[in-house]
Amino acid sequence: METSIVNKVAESGLITLDLADFSPNESILCFDLKEYLFMGLILKEKEFRAALQAVDWKHYTGAIVAIHCTADAIIPMWAYMLVSAYATPVAKELFVGPPERALEWAWLQNIKAISTHVYADKRVVIKGCGDTPIPEAIYVAITHQLQPVVKSIMYGEPCSTVPVFKKK
Repeated sequence: METSIVNKVAESGLITLDLADFSPNESILCFDLKEYLFMGLILKEKEFRAALQAVDWKHYTGAIVAIHCTADAIIPMWAYMLVSAYATPVAKELFVGPPERALEWAWLQNIKAISTHVYADKRVVIKGCGDTPIPEAIYVAITHQLQPVVKSIMYGEPCSTVPVFKKK
């Protein structure tokens, strides 16, 4: 008598979400104001304006531009505004802060854009292992986004999950 092997995971109706799939596709490029500081301390408006005109802004085309300063300097608000004025025609998005935070911000935007109706009353497993490091904020965001509509949220792999939420 031959016994067939049944894949109970496949028949369970679980939907596995890999958060790496929602990682931004755009390049995250840094615009470091440190490069424009006089003596590493201050921005001189006239020189800064001239320097911005000399920048090859095409380099930032379609990218998410993280505007920040790696030096310990006080940067006037108008400096961020000037960079924004030059970068806006070419950049996809502008972000003030380090590139790591820009990446997390863009990832969060992708999570917020998910059509949750696809997951209505479904059992969802948020994949726990992978090659892409995923910030904690992304796990929090997906839980917040899906909890109002799903039947349950689990973390891990379909064969071994940790329950996170179950609709009562």
